[in-house]
Amino acid sequence: MSDTPVKQQNTAAFYGQAVASFAVAMAATAIGIYQLQADAWVRAFLAIAVLYLVTSAFTLAKIIRDRQEVGQIVSRVDQARLDRILVEHDPFQKPGGTPAGQRP
Repeated sequence: MSDTPVKQQNTAAFYGQAVASFAVAMAATAIGIYQLQADAWVRAFLAIAVLYLVTSAFTLAKIIRDRQEVGQIVSRVDQARLDRILVEHDPFQKPGGTPAGQRP
């Protein structure tokens, strides 16, 4: 009666590609800020802004993931309740409470 959703797992290649992509992006940004022909305070400001942007992105991704997981848990609880009601329901039971074909 209940359709259990397939648990999706990321492959090691996908995980590795995501980590490598993040590392390359951070390294390129750091090198770009370091090589920038500007005062030290301008480079420091840009570095702090990049770090703030990265931490904000991680926080946003975590919040979105947590909200999705809560939605999945609630829907699974609702599905379990519906399954229990359907299992306990007897379509041949008379409104008075005794099943059809049986004497009280």
